[in-house]
Amino acid sequence: MKKHNYSAGPCILPQEVFEKSAQAILNFNNSGLSILEISHRSKDFVAVMDEARALALELLGLQGKGYQALFLHGGASLEFLMVPYNLMKVNGKAAYLDTGTWANSAIKEAKSFGETVVVASSKAENYNHIPKGYHVPSDADYFHCTSNNTIFGTQIKEFPTLDIPMVCDMSSDIFSRTLDFSKFDLIYAGAQKNMGPAGTTLVVVKEEILGKSGRNIPNMLDYKQHIDKESMYNTPAVFPVYASLLTLQWLKNLGGISAIEKVNETKANLLYTEIDRNPLFKGTAEPEFRSNMNATFLLNDEAHAPLFDSMWKAAGISGLPGHRSVGGYRASMYNALPLESVQVLVDVMKELEKIS
Repeated sequence: MKKHNYSAGPCILPQEVFEKSAQAILNFNNSGLSILEISHRSKDFVAVMDEARALALELLGLQGKGYQALFLHGGASLEFLMVPYNLMKVNGKAAYLDTGTWANSAIKEAKSFGETVVVASSKAENYNHIPKGYHVPSDADYFHCTSNNTIFGTQIKEFPTLDIPMVCDMSSDIFSRTLDFSKFDLIYAGAQKNMGPAGTTLVVVKEEILGKSGRNIPNMLDYKQHIDKESMYNTPAVFPVYASLLTLQWLKNLGGISAIEKVNETKANLLYTEIDRNPLFKGTAEPEFRSNMNATFLLNDEAHAPLFDSMWKAAGISGLPGHRSVGGYRASMYNALPLESVQVLVDVMKELEKIS
């Protein structure tokens, strides 16, 4: 039976990415070698890295605009550290928007480097919305936000226009919707939410913001060092980068971000419509800030949980339980999740209503 994978990450990937990756594990580019064993300095892999970096910029509309794309290690969690290391000046300060668990983790790292101003937080309401009407101090070295909050099912719909660098953690919604990406001076995203398998992290940074912190940065944590070495300062995550390239190629062939955005909106509308219509369910995020990537919802009566759980499992659905911070259910609808999978979940919800 086909599985309908709602896992929040590592996430579902396109079928053709699995197939091409599997072939590359056996024989990459007809070299007689596996992608798992080739040298990262080989001509074949350097071409992969170069194309992946260029294609990331192309899809974001940032090519030729002073940006560099990097594939690094450590996940978004290491970027929580690298961002203040590279951008917060000695005796400087940074501004952060607190919208969830990962934003809070980024704030904790920044506090080790200098004054860290939390401009607004929705923590008191268990992060069920995105704060509005906050003020970002103009003398901050940068402003940091998290575009999509996987655990709580919220998403920033409008970003501020600032005169200071804006940094965004887009781990769970990068390449999923059209934005003016040139508004951001640094974007980072762990691959395993919407781009590829776990093991690599995409960083897109405008070069002109670097080299101004006034501090000595260890080479491994210095964006300039990784740019100079073209993401080859140390051995990159060869297979995750290759699988990410395949996913980016798949996205481009679909028509790019604008094309997948329409699909994502259709999927999200289908599920949220049922959550709102069905008297057995309720959403946890305020409707204005609902994420198109991660829909979080609860049963109004937990007595229905055993039956509902047995039904969605029998339908071939996987990865639906919500995070312990919210409970209930979380349907992660990343780019590669087909519309038919969302329909299967909606049908189960409707069937539960009929027999309850």
